[in-house]
Order: sequence, then structure tokens, then C-alpha cells
Amino acid sequence: METARTTATESPSEEQVQRAYLESKMREVFGDEMKKLSDELQTALADDIVTAFLNRISLFVKIQAKRRRYTRTKRSLNP
Repeated sequence: METARTTATESPSEEQVQRAYLESKMREVFGDEMKKLSDELQTALADDIVTAFLNRISLFVKIQAKRRRYTRTKRSLNP
């Protein structure tokens, strides 16, 4: 029995577009150093750098949110 295949073209999400933009910027910034690598390794390195950057930003946002909650609670307890 043959299954029907549908080929839907999905447009990239905003997150994917932003990630591709960041990867292109990383290639631009580190261009001279990355030119020594093959295209495949350049792509892998750019992806790794963007992933690390986004993870770090996410962590800082969480830390900042916790600090705000602590500061608000401390102020409300000590008027």
C-alpha cells in the first residue's frame, strides 16, 4: 500500500530568520579566522557560536528576572 506524500513548503519562522542573520553576522565578524576552515566547518562553528550566544542571553534574562522579583519583594517587606 502506497502512502500519499504531501509537500508543503513552510516559510521560515521568525526565530529561524533571526538565527540565520546571527550566523551570517558571526561569519562576517570572524571571517578571517573562519576562512581557514572548510565551508562545512564554518557552518558548524557559526551555528555553535550562535547557540552559545542565545543560551547565554537566555540565562542572563532569567537571572535579571530573578533579581527584579527579589528586589520587589525586599522593598515591599521593608517600606
